[in-house]
Amino acid sequence: MVRTNDKISLTGSISLGTGVMIGAGIFALIGQVAGLAGDWFPVAFLLGAIVAGVSSYSYVRYSSVNPSSGGIAMLLKDAYGPGVAAGSFSLFMYVSMVVAESLLARTFGTYLLRPFGLQDSQVLVPLLGVTAIVAAAAVNLVGNTLVERSATTTAVLKIVGIAVLAIAGLIGVASTGDGFGAQASGSGFDVVGLLAGTTLCVLAYKGFTTITNQGDDLQDPKKNIARSIIGSLLICTVLYLLITVSVEASIGAEGAVEARDYALAQAAEPLFGAWGVGITVAVAVIATLSGLLASLYSVSRLYAMLQDMGQAPSLPKTITHQPMVITAGLAILATAFLDLTQIASMGAFLYLAMDIAVQWGTIRHLRDKTGATPWIPGLTVVLDLAILVPFTVLKVQDDPLTVVVAAAVAATIVIAQTIATRSHGTPAPQAHS
Repeated sequence: MVRTNDKISLTGSISLGTGVMIGAGIFALIGQVAGLAGDWFPVAFLLGAIVAGVSSYSYVRYSSVNPSSGGIAMLLKDAYGPGVAAGSFSLFMYVSMVVAESLLARTFGTYLLRPFGLQDSQVLVPLLGVTAIVAAAAVNLVGNTLVERSATTTAVLKIVGIAVLAIAGLIGVASTGDGFGAQASGSGFDVVGLLAGTTLCVLAYKGFTTITNQGDDLQDPKKNIARSIIGSLLICTVLYLLITVSVEASIGAEGAVEARDYALAQAAEPLFGAWGVGITVAVAVIATLSGLLASLYSVSRLYAMLQDMGQAPSLPKTITHQPMVITAGLAILATAFLDLTQIASMGAFLYLAMDIAVQWGTIRHLRDKTGATPWIPGLTVVLDLAILVPFTVLKVQDDPLTVVVAAAVAATIVIAQTIATRSHGTPAPQAHS
């Protein structure tokens, strides 16, 4: 990472942001999104970028007046006061980010096993995923210097690798003369499926929120947090559109659904053969491992802040590096017991619930402090609900267990926060003007 006077530069900040964003989202979610949105799955990724871009306004406005390592946790505390609401939604964000780490880990295992035809193994995929989390946590415990120094290098490798795959794929399809719509299924337009697919696509962009945790470490944070968030979102949007259009042209929505968790590798095979699969696997491994390193670094810092604010539990004092140990341990549990579809769905539910709370808090309590224009967070709430409701309806019909588990996790967090607040005598949420 690029630093000046021990502060993270704008380039380094964008590297960390894209490092968290470019990972499992693009490698694992294409097949799932195609299953919901059909031939329109590239459009779903564009809509996901729009939702994330509009949503980022509230985070940018708050960070511009109060940059800190607390990020979202500090925003929620400022909006709702210390208490159940701020603690619960902060933990929603934390758990959604831990779930995203398990998504990275299982994607690592899936792609690494693809050349051997073992990508569907119920044992090897989670085993490799757990190994990746342990290794990434160990690197973070040894020291953050390696994480910081590797961020820019791996971000460049991921961006260049994905761009080369996408552009080469598009050129290859154009050269065959079949046209970009040759693999289209011909199924009709399904607005509910498109909106539901957009819900998952938001996960591919939500890593921008980790940039808000860099306030204490970033050069000129009041300006650079906003620039970093916008830069990261723009880079990822262009890359995601390039790669999804390439997959659409190569194997179509039906091929992506059939490949499911390894659609990118499957799309490279028809045009480039084993070499294409090998290159895709290499890029996926770099993307997921570096994403794990960056995510564990950022998410453990969030947990440490929640501990300091009395909103997250602690282990016995004899256990050191608790934020990293707890974060890695929870990610390992999710990796071992949930598949990619369940992981992605849980992450979407918790993240969007937290985002709605952030937007509402900005409108009701932080508008004067941040100078935010209220209609933008209001529009974000509408957009969040417009994609979350169709997604929930489809999940209730097709995968009710995941909905129940997500609801149980949310309820457990709220109950635990209520008990903790009462036991510690934390003041009730304060009214804000």
